Amino acid sequence: ERSQATGDLFDAVEDHLKREIRAGRRVMLAGWSVGTRERIARLLTDHGVEAPVPVEDWPAAESLPVGTLSLAVLPMEHGFVSPTLTIIAEQDILGDRLNRAQRRRRVKPAEFLADVSELSQGDLVVHADHGIGRYDSLVTLDVDNAPHDCLRLLYDGDDRLLLPVENIELLSRYGSADQPVSLDKLGGAAWQARKARLKQRVKEMAGELMKIAAQRTLRKAPVLAAEAGPFEEFCARFPYSETDDQASAIDDSMADLASGRPMDRLICGDVGFGKTEIALRAAFQAAMGGKQVAVLVPTTLLCRQHYQNFSERFENLPVRVAQLSRLVKAGAAAEVRDGMKNGEIDIVIGTHTLLGKKIEFADLGLLIVDEEQHFGVAHKERLKKLRAEVHVLTLSATPIPRTLQMALTGVRDMSIIGTPPVDRLAVRTFIMPFDPVIMREALMREHFRGGQSFYVCPRIADLDGAAERVRKLVPEVKVAIAHGGMPVTELEAVMADFYDGGFDVLVSTAIIESGLDLPRVNTMIVHRADMFGLSQLYQLRGRIGRSKLRGYAYFTLPPAHRMTTTARKRLEVIHRLDSLGAGFSLASHDMDIRGAGNLLGGEQSGHIREVGIELYQHMLEEAVAQARAEADGTGEAPVAEWSPLISLGTAVLIPESYVEDLDVRLALYRRAARLEDSGEIEEFIDELADRFGPAPEEVRHLLDIVAIKRLCRAAGVERIDAGPKGAVLSLREDSTISPEKLIAHIANPRHGLRLRPDHKLVITRNWPVAEQRLDGVRRLLSVLHEMSE
Repeated sequence: ERSQATGDLFDAVEDHLKREIRAGRRVMLAGWSVGTRERIARLLTDHGVEAPVPVEDWPAAESLPVGTLSLAVLPMEHGFVSPTLTIIAEQDILGDRLNRAQRRRRVKPAEFLADVSELSQGDLVVHADHGIGRYDSLVTLDVDNAPHDCLRLLYDGDDRLLLPVENIELLSRYGSADQPVSLDKLGGAAWQARKARLKQRVKEMAGELMKIAAQRTLRKAPVLAAEAGPFEEFCARFPYSETDDQASAIDDSMADLASGRPMDRLICGDVGFGKTEIALRAAFQAAMGGKQVAVLVPTTLLCRQHYQNFSERFENLPVRVAQLSRLVKAGAAAEVRDGMKNGEIDIVIGTHTLLGKKIEFADLGLLIVDEEQHFGVAHKERLKKLRAEVHVLTLSATPIPRTLQMALTGVRDMSIIGTPPVDRLAVRTFIMPFDPVIMREALMREHFRGGQSFYVCPRIADLDGAAERVRKLVPEVKVAIAHGGMPVTELEAVMADFYDGGFDVLVSTAIIESGLDLPRVNTMIVHRADMFGLSQLYQLRGRIGRSKLRGYAYFTLPPAHRMTTTARKRLEVIHRLDSLGAGFSLASHDMDIRGAGNLLGGEQSGHIREVGIELYQHMLEEAVAQARAEADGTGEAPVAEWSPLISLGTAVLIPESYVEDLDVRLALYRRAARLEDSGEIEEFIDELADRFGPAPEEVRHLLDIVAIKRLCRAAGVERIDAGPKGAVLSLREDSTISPEKLIAHIANPRHGLRLRPDHKLVITRNWPVAEQRLDGVRRLLSVLHEMSE
């Protein structure tokens, strides 16, 4: 249908071009970028339109002979007509820009594991069929006189395996190997036995997970749906434009609240990406539906900030907001507890005080948990009792491995906010030995641009010394100290003063790490960074760079200090993940370093060590999907993934002359292997053209083979070998091709297809050129796919 629509469209375009040329005008087509210009040229050629002349700009097009069709890159939304020249922009043809942000493919949560697993030489990898090996290098082989990139993998006994790049999806990274790991033997039975054993254990675990999920779906929860008018007014108070991901997460949460089943959604969004707005809208929907809302936060400072935000947004609405933490005096806290019990208070924001035994709610409908990773086991047990019949919304930038695992397996619902707010800049991160000169320069630069700074220490005992050091280094700035052990009124006074700009530098512990929003603070120095956890470092860095200004984070270490292996690994990860929206990737790295934790109370680390984190995760997802299909009674279990082998005598690689960086090439190979349809392949080609220039023939052949692989899976063809005189195809045992239709097709001699005694299909053709083989094999597979039952 899509190709038919495109064909009709380009027939109309061709008619229009002819009319303009007959009118004596030159015609220029304008693509928004190099990628879209290439795509328009391809579409024109595919529909028989004469190849246009490439030009730099429209004056160059006007200098061409009358009746000439040209093509350029111009950032034009719409074209125009002059007496001598007609310009047609891509939006005039296709209704919208080809590369607009709205069409950006949403990344599936599970793909983040693959995205962060960049392969480096010497990494342990897992081949789905051969087990644990070591990635050695990317080598280019000459196959049927055509260059072909392969990954060389080393196995036990110095065995070697060459894996074609188009089958790279069979490979997953083993994960962090802190203990010695034995490589598997190529062709040995040990790997298959280990994998089968684990598959059974994972199947049992998936069954337990499905029981938990089923119990949740059987429970009822209040239907909370706000009226459209008041809800839109409340949303209009949000002073920014929602990002695509944020809008999607809001829609998901609102739908959950109105479903009548208990919501259990994890909003995984990077620091400063707008998770609080989702919580505000969910709270509005619950409070206006007559239910109470509890917002659970890890620190008193964050409690104070959320209370201010909620109070401002719910001002002049019939909703009473209160806070409950140690910053609230005893008398006021008793009033809040009474208000919660008798229903006078609609929204309460509090620390773990909310989980106390004396706390009672009149009619709790929604529980919002901010930064769940900060709450201990005892708190979570109390949370379980609280959440039995209520909606639960969890917000986190770096979810703990267990939470992430639950979300990835589909037991908990998940929304990812991966797009940064407009104008947000990534924080520059430096890891270095402590240098007084650089520290002074950093603090003074922030002071001169009118901003403030954080100086974070791991222990309260370090604070006085650090504050004195800052005062001596930078006598021009005012310094204050804050930590969780201070008297309540003193801490609140210091934070209020700092918020109002009374101090330039705040020397504190990690109390500032959770959710604080101080747009003027854009420089941070972390003392003894090796003593902080990975998510702590990430959360700390997220406190700065929250406005349109660039943030600078300095993670310092004592000179000549020997770090532990895990501390070094944490700092390497935090340094590498310096882009916006890296929180989910960081959580995946954390799962990689620490293991996934106790999913059902039993240790998984042993399971993960057997097959590696990526493959284990995939097996668990597959088992959960299977269990869900059986429970639903649909019988539509997921099809086990397999990768067909394709040899067409064509060049299949991304040349080094096109993409120089080896790591980038490997990442592109992994992305290419995951492309699912022709639309994604087209967008990938456009992106390559924009980043590296027009894609060479070898890259086009690689993507053609990716498309052919998809057809092979659909038709159940496990291997194709094609050459100048035709092709040989091997069918899988579970192929869905109808034997009757296949025999009828073979019986017609015009098709040139025969079945050999070894059950392989042979087609005789004259295909001397690579393009003919690609096109011929594609058409044959389409015919076989139509025979599928």
